[in-house]
Amino acid sequence: MSSTDSNHDADSGTAVSPASTMPAVNALTADDIRAALAEGWSDFRRAPLFGLFFAGVYAIGGLLIVQSLFVWEQSWMIYPVMIGFPLIGPFAAVGLYEVSRRLAAGEPLAWNEVLSVIRAQSRRELAFMAFVVLFIFWIWMYQVRLLIALVLGRMSFATWESFSSTVFTTSQGWTFLAIGHVVGAALALALFSVTVISIPMLLDRNVDFVTAMITSVKAVFASPVVMLGWGAIVTLAVIAGIIPAFLGLLVVLPVLGHTTWHIYKKAVQ
Repeated sequence: MSSTDSNHDADSGTAVSPASTMPAVNALTADDIRAALAEGWSDFRRAPLFGLFFAGVYAIGGLLIVQSLFVWEQSWMIYPVMIGFPLIGPFAAVGLYEVSRRLAAGEPLAWNEVLSVIRAQSRRELAFMAFVVLFIFWIWMYQVRLLIALVLGRMSFATWESFSSTVFTTSQGWTFLAIGHVVGAALALALFSVTVISIPMLLDRNVDFVTAMITSVKAVFASPVVMLGWGAIVTLAVIAGIIPAFLGLLVVLPVLGHTTWHIYKKAVQ
Protein backbone atom coordinates (compact mmCIF):
# COMPACT_ATOMS: atom_id res chain seq x y z
CA MET A 1 0.00 0.00 0.00
CA SER A 2 1.31 3.42 -0.87
CA SER A 3 1.91 6.13 1.71
CA THR A 4 -0.93 8.16 0.25
CA ASP A 5 -3.29 5.22 0.74
CA SER A 6 -2.07 4.84 4.31
CA ASN A 7 -2.85 8.48 5.03
CA HIS A 8 -6.32 8.06 3.53
CA ASP A 9 -6.84 5.09 5.89
CA ALA A 10 -5.75 7.29 8.77
CA ASP A 11 -8.22 10.01 7.82
CA SER A 12 -11.08 7.55 7.61
CA GLY A 13 -10.21 5.88 10.91
CA THR A 14 -9.82 2.44 9.32
CA ALA A 15 -8.09 -0.05 11.60
CA VAL A 16 -4.55 -0.99 10.66
CA SER A 17 -4.04 -4.67 9.98
CA PRO A 18 -0.74 -6.37 10.83
CA ALA A 19 1.68 -6.83 7.97
CA SER A 20 1.65 -10.33 6.51
CA THR A 21 5.39 -10.31 5.95
CA MET A 22 8.20 -8.53 7.72
CA PRO A 23 9.69 -5.73 5.58
CA ALA A 24 13.23 -6.41 4.40
CA VAL A 25 16.04 -4.06 5.44
CA ASN A 26 19.20 -2.90 3.70
CA ALA A 27 22.65 -2.56 5.20
CA LEU A 28 23.71 1.09 5.25
CA THR A 29 27.11 2.70 4.86
CA ALA A 30 28.59 5.98 6.01
CA ASP A 31 28.02 7.30 2.49
CA ASP A 32 24.30 6.63 2.92
CA ILE A 33 24.26 8.73 6.08
CA ARG A 34 26.13 11.56 4.36
CA ALA A 35 23.71 11.42 1.43
CA ALA A 36 20.73 11.43 3.80
CA LEU A 37 22.16 14.45 5.63
CA ALA A 38 22.50 16.30 2.34
CA GLU A 39 18.92 15.41 1.44
CA GLY A 40 17.73 16.44 4.90
CA TRP A 41 19.42 19.81 4.59
CA SER A 42 17.88 20.22 1.15
CA ASP A 43 14.40 19.47 2.50
CA PHE A 44 14.86 22.04 5.26
CA ARG A 45 15.90 24.67 2.72
CA ARG A 46 12.94 23.82 0.47
CA ALA A 47 10.40 24.06 3.30
CA PRO A 48 11.99 26.15 6.07
CA LEU A 49 8.76 27.41 7.61
CA PHE A 50 7.57 23.89 8.35
CA GLY A 51 10.92 23.03 9.90
CA LEU A 52 10.96 26.16 12.04
CA PHE A 53 7.37 25.56 13.15
CA PHE A 54 7.83 21.97 14.33
CA ALA A 55 11.22 22.73 15.85
CA GLY A 56 9.73 25.75 17.58
CA VAL A 57 7.04 23.62 19.19
CA TYR A 58 9.71 21.20 20.44
CA ALA A 59 11.90 24.03 21.75
CA ILE A 60 9.00 25.77 23.49
CA GLY A 61 8.11 22.47 25.14
CA GLY A 62 11.66 22.24 26.49
CA LEU A 63 11.57 25.81 27.77
CA LEU A 64 8.26 25.17 29.53
CA ILE A 65 9.69 22.09 31.21
CA VAL A 66 12.68 24.07 32.49
CA GLN A 67 10.45 26.91 33.66
CA SER A 68 8.22 24.42 35.47
CA LEU A 69 11.19 23.02 37.34
CA PHE A 70 12.03 26.50 38.63
CA VAL A 71 8.40 27.14 39.59
CA TRP A 72 8.27 23.81 41.44
CA GLU A 73 11.61 24.64 43.08
CA GLN A 74 13.26 21.59 41.55
CA SER A 75 15.84 23.35 39.40
CA TRP A 76 18.35 20.64 40.31
CA MET A 77 16.37 18.33 37.97
CA ILE A 78 17.35 20.40 34.91
CA TYR A 79 20.42 18.29 34.15
CA PRO A 80 18.69 14.86 34.06
CA VAL A 81 15.68 16.30 32.23
CA MET A 82 17.83 17.86 29.53
CA ILE A 83 19.83 14.64 29.14
CA GLY A 84 16.58 12.74 28.66
CA PHE A 85 14.89 15.40 26.52
CA PRO A 86 16.39 14.11 23.22
CA LEU A 87 14.61 10.80 23.82
CA ILE A 88 11.31 12.32 22.67
CA GLY A 89 12.87 14.01 19.64
CA PRO A 90 11.92 11.29 17.12
CA PHE A 91 8.24 11.59 18.00
CA ALA A 92 8.42 15.40 17.85
CA ALA A 93 9.73 15.11 14.26
CA VAL A 94 6.63 13.36 12.87
CA GLY A 95 5.57 16.50 11.03
CA LEU A 96 8.98 16.74 9.42
CA TYR A 97 8.68 13.17 8.14
CA GLU A 98 5.41 14.07 6.45
CA VAL A 99 6.98 17.15 4.84
CA SER A 100 9.86 15.06 3.46
CA ARG A 101 7.41 12.44 2.21
CA ARG A 102 5.43 15.09 0.34
CA LEU A 103 8.53 16.70 -1.12
CA ALA A 104 9.75 13.34 -2.42
CA ALA A 105 6.33 12.48 -3.86
CA GLY A 106 5.87 15.90 -5.45
CA GLU A 107 2.75 16.54 -3.38
CA PRO A 108 1.76 20.09 -2.36
CA LEU A 109 2.84 21.40 1.03
CA ALA A 110 -0.38 22.77 2.47
CA TRP A 111 -0.49 23.48 6.19
CA ASN A 112 -3.98 22.07 6.67
CA GLU A 113 -3.08 18.81 4.89
CA VAL A 114 0.20 18.30 6.75
CA LEU A 115 -1.38 19.02 10.13
CA SER A 116 -4.42 16.86 9.37
CA VAL A 117 -2.15 13.88 8.65
CA ILE A 118 -0.41 14.45 11.99
CA ARG A 119 -3.72 14.71 13.85
CA ALA A 120 -4.91 11.50 12.21
CA GLN A 121 -2.00 9.59 13.76
CA SER A 122 -3.83 9.64 17.10
CA ARG A 123 -6.16 7.02 15.61
CA ARG A 124 -3.32 4.92 14.19
CA GLU A 125 -0.46 2.78 15.42
CA LEU A 126 1.74 5.84 15.95
CA ALA A 127 -0.23 6.56 19.12
CA PHE A 128 1.15 3.32 20.60
CA MET A 129 4.68 4.44 19.69
CA ALA A 130 4.06 7.70 21.53
CA PHE A 131 3.25 5.65 24.61
CA VAL A 132 6.49 3.64 24.19
CA VAL A 133 8.56 6.83 23.90
CA LEU A 134 6.95 8.52 26.90
CA PHE A 135 7.15 5.33 28.96
CA ILE A 136 10.92 5.04 28.42
CA PHE A 137 11.31 8.75 29.21
CA TRP A 138 9.36 8.14 32.44
CA ILE A 139 11.68 5.21 33.29
CA TRP A 140 14.67 7.53 32.76
CA MET A 141 13.27 10.13 35.17
CA TYR A 142 12.30 7.46 37.73
CA GLN A 143 15.73 5.86 37.73
CA VAL A 144 17.31 9.28 38.27
CA ARG A 145 15.25 9.75 41.42
CA LEU A 146 16.01 6.19 42.50
CA LEU A 147 19.75 6.71 42.08
CA ILE A 148 19.56 9.98 43.99
CA ALA A 149 17.87 8.16 46.87
CA LEU A 150 20.36 5.25 46.79
CA VAL A 151 23.60 7.13 46.15
CA LEU A 152 22.98 10.67 47.35
CA GLY A 153 20.34 9.94 49.97
CA ARG A 154 22.29 11.46 52.86
CA MET A 155 22.97 14.69 51.01
CA SER A 156 20.53 17.56 50.62
CA PHE A 157 20.16 20.05 47.79
CA ALA A 158 17.35 22.37 46.79
CA THR A 159 18.96 24.36 43.99
CA TRP A 160 20.92 23.69 40.81
CA GLU A 161 24.04 25.12 42.44
CA SER A 162 23.90 22.73 45.40
CA PHE A 163 23.11 19.78 43.13
CA SER A 164 25.97 20.51 40.71
CA SER A 165 28.37 21.03 43.60
CA THR A 166 27.36 17.68 45.05
CA VAL A 167 27.58 15.58 41.88
CA PHE A 168 30.77 17.15 40.50
CA THR A 169 32.86 17.51 43.67
CA THR A 170 32.10 14.42 45.77
CA SER A 171 32.84 10.74 45.36
CA GLN A 172 29.15 9.92 45.76
CA GLY A 173 28.38 12.43 43.04
CA TRP A 174 30.81 10.83 40.62
CA THR A 175 29.28 7.42 41.38
CA PHE A 176 25.84 8.85 40.68
CA LEU A 177 27.00 10.31 37.36
CA ALA A 178 28.75 7.10 36.31
CA ILE A 179 25.80 4.80 37.06
CA GLY A 180 23.27 7.29 35.75
CA HIS A 181 25.02 7.73 32.42
CA VAL A 182 25.44 3.97 31.93
CA VAL A 183 21.75 3.35 32.62
CA GLY A 184 20.80 6.35 30.50
CA ALA A 185 22.92 5.12 27.61
CA ALA A 186 21.23 1.70 27.78
CA LEU A 187 17.76 3.29 27.74
CA ALA A 188 18.74 5.63 24.90
CA LEU A 189 20.11 2.70 22.88
CA ALA A 190 16.92 0.72 23.41
CA LEU A 191 14.68 3.65 22.45
CA PHE A 192 16.81 4.56 19.45
CA SER A 193 16.74 0.97 18.19
CA VAL A 194 12.95 0.69 18.31
CA THR A 195 12.13 4.19 17.01
CA VAL A 196 14.76 5.25 14.46
CA ILE A 197 12.95 3.46 11.64
CA SER A 198 9.57 2.63 13.18
CA ILE A 199 8.16 6.14 13.59
CA PRO A 200 8.67 7.28 9.97
CA MET A 201 7.62 3.80 8.84
CA LEU A 202 4.28 4.04 10.67
CA LEU A 203 3.63 7.37 8.99
CA ASP A 204 4.48 5.94 5.57
CA ARG A 205 3.07 2.41 5.63
CA ASN A 206 0.03 0.52 6.81
CA VAL A 207 1.75 -1.71 9.38
CA ASP A 208 1.26 -2.35 13.08
CA PHE A 209 3.61 -0.77 15.60
CA VAL A 210 5.15 -4.10 16.67
CA THR A 211 6.15 -4.85 13.07
CA ALA A 212 7.58 -1.35 12.79
CA MET A 213 9.64 -1.72 15.97
CA ILE A 214 10.98 -5.11 14.93
CA THR A 215 11.93 -3.70 11.53
CA SER A 216 13.68 -0.79 13.23
CA VAL A 217 15.71 -3.14 15.43
CA LYS A 218 16.57 -5.27 12.38
CA ALA A 219 17.81 -2.16 10.57
CA VAL A 220 20.08 -1.30 13.51
CA PHE A 221 21.48 -4.85 13.64
CA ALA A 222 22.00 -4.82 9.86
CA SER A 223 24.27 -1.76 10.14
CA PRO A 224 25.25 -1.49 13.82
CA VAL A 225 28.26 0.80 13.47
CA VAL A 226 26.61 3.13 10.99
CA MET A 227 23.28 3.32 12.85
CA LEU A 228 24.85 3.76 16.28
CA GLY A 229 27.06 6.44 14.79
CA TRP A 230 23.94 8.18 13.53
CA GLY A 231 22.40 7.86 17.00
CA ALA A 232 25.46 9.51 18.54
CA ILE A 233 25.26 12.34 16.00
CA VAL A 234 21.59 12.90 16.82
CA THR A 235 22.17 12.92 20.58
CA LEU A 236 25.14 15.30 20.46
CA ALA A 237 23.45 17.61 17.96
CA VAL A 238 20.26 17.87 20.03
CA ILE A 239 22.18 18.51 23.25
CA ALA A 240 24.24 21.18 21.46
CA GLY A 241 21.02 22.71 20.17
CA ILE A 242 19.57 22.81 23.68
CA ILE A 243 22.49 24.67 25.24
CA PRO A 244 21.83 28.14 23.67
CA ALA A 245 18.36 28.46 25.28
CA PHE A 246 16.99 25.81 22.89
CA LEU A 247 17.50 28.15 19.95
CA GLY A 248 19.86 25.76 18.18
CA LEU A 249 16.99 23.30 17.85
CA LEU A 250 15.37 25.57 15.27
CA VAL A 251 17.94 24.29 12.77
CA VAL A 252 19.11 21.05 14.37
CA LEU A 253 15.71 19.36 14.70
CA PRO A 254 14.48 20.01 11.13
CA VAL A 255 17.71 18.79 9.55
CA LEU A 256 17.83 15.69 11.77
CA GLY A 257 14.14 14.97 11.22
CA HIS A 258 14.31 15.22 7.45
CA THR A 259 17.53 13.19 7.46
CA THR A 260 15.92 10.43 9.52
CA TRP A 261 13.18 10.14 6.91
CA HIS A 262 15.73 9.61 4.16
CA ILE A 263 17.64 7.09 6.29
CA TYR A 264 14.39 5.17 6.72
CA LYS A 265 13.78 5.16 2.95
CA LYS A 266 17.30 3.85 2.37
CA ALA A 267 17.14 1.24 5.15
CA VAL A 268 13.74 -0.37 4.44
CA GLN A 269 12.99 -1.99 1.10
